[in-house]
Amino acid sequence: MRTSGILMHITSLPGPYGIGSMGKEAFHFVDFLASAGQRYWQLLPLNPTGFGDSPYQSFCAWAGNPYLIDLDALKEQGLLTPEELEGFAWESAPGRVDYGIQYNRRMAVLALAAGRFQADADYEAFLESNQDWLTDYALFMAIKVEQGNVPWLDWPEELKLHQPQALAAAEARLQDSIRLHCFLQYQFDRQWKALRAYAREKGIDIIGDVPIYVPLDSADVWSNPQLFQLDEDRKPRMVAGCPPDSFTADGQLWGNPLYNWEAMKESGYAWWIRRLSAAAKMFDVVRLDHFRGFESYWAVPAGASTAKDGQWVKGPGMDFVSAIRAALPQLRFIAEDLGYITPEVRRLQLDSGYPGMKIIEFAFDSREAGNYLPHLYPVDSVCYTGTHDNVTLKQWFDEAFPEDVAVAKAYLGLNQEEGYIRGMIRAAQSSVSRLCVVQMQDYLELGKEGRMNCPGTLSSSNWTWRAEPGFDSVELAADILRITRLYGRA
Repeated sequence: MRTSGILMHITSLPGPYGIGSMGKEAFHFVDFLASAGQRYWQLLPLNPTGFGDSPYQSFCAWAGNPYLIDLDALKEQGLLTPEELEGFAWESAPGRVDYGIQYNRRMAVLALAAGRFQADADYEAFLESNQDWLTDYALFMAIKVEQGNVPWLDWPEELKLHQPQALAAAEARLQDSIRLHCFLQYQFDRQWKALRAYAREKGIDIIGDVPIYVPLDSADVWSNPQLFQLDEDRKPRMVAGCPPDSFTADGQLWGNPLYNWEAMKESGYAWWIRRLSAAAKMFDVVRLDHFRGFESYWAVPAGASTAKDGQWVKGPGMDFVSAIRAALPQLRFIAEDLGYITPEVRRLQLDSGYPGMKIIEFAFDSREAGNYLPHLYPVDSVCYTGTHDNVTLKQWFDEAFPEDVAVAKAYLGLNQEEGYIRGMIRAAQSSVSRLCVVQMQDYLELGKEGRMNCPGTLSSSNWTWRAEPGFDSVELAADILRITRLYGRA
């Protein structure tokens, strides 16, 4: 079955409180997807944003992002008043998320709502069913605030080492803060379930994103140090990244602690199975980030200034994939198999049965080696115009080498009458890939201002793009439906 979808993170939706949320704009976007003949809505990770405001650097692999909670829904529940939400500048620049405002203003407003909330049986049931991660996460966040938001490695020794007596004392003195974070996760869970149920009613499946790594400063590493490559002081021995390539001379130094795959294997990969089981409850399809890291991963000595001095280390490979398939036989995956791909990585992707990703921008980039020309795509693949880490199509045409653009024009038969961007989308839709996913920014023909993220950089523009109100117009839905039908994907 040929299908198509749109990649757009919830934070990029318009709305009155400075960031896209799970409110009415999200429900309206589901309607837009359905009217445009789409089957999938692809999202970035829904976890709390951490370092650099990145959804790939979260304080917890299980938690939901409180910034996505719809404040109007809390107002309707009587937990907030109109006055507490109005008369405040939620944006510092039009069409951009200001995460500083979200951290200061939204969290203060959410704390007001938490103070008025009365626990009921539904709330208690949520706590009970999520205690395997929520207990540590809520305590971690409460201690973090108490300690001035410094990383847990800088906490007092007994807290840093997760000693039971110190944790019990912290739990007793930080009850209000712990309750706040439990309340936030409860509200996120309720609102997400409502949005997902609505999407299902409209025939829209959700593609979620699971980052391969978690950051050092997270409840996950703090509470499970044995599962990571840490020294006796719980500092990383080696950290994650990727090697130098034609795009980055120094490679990318991510800094995440690496997994202790031997310990993971001894438990039957229980931590990963719990993580992906939670994802299976949230999403219809899971995009496994940096899939090649399961075959072999780039390990950089901790403290290195660049990723140049790293080395490839064998990952868990098919043993891990087999354990996941046995535990979650019904969950569908997409393997993010981009980057430096060896025959061994390709074999793992093929043996896994997970479709890989094909980025049509890469097909015409003379710096990018690989089989990205559409006539080479396997049917069992997902074709993208680009992802959150790539330039938009318009930006590519604006900035690519002229000879690369000339190759694209000749190969795809691009012309000014149709428009180069629409021609590139047409090529993606016409590919043999079973699924085609187009960034919303490309349908809107946005340039550099629409780029979501520039990998390996800390920029005030990363993760901040928001669509203008009315972007999901009836006319645009009809245009998308036309091309989706034309290539048998509606």
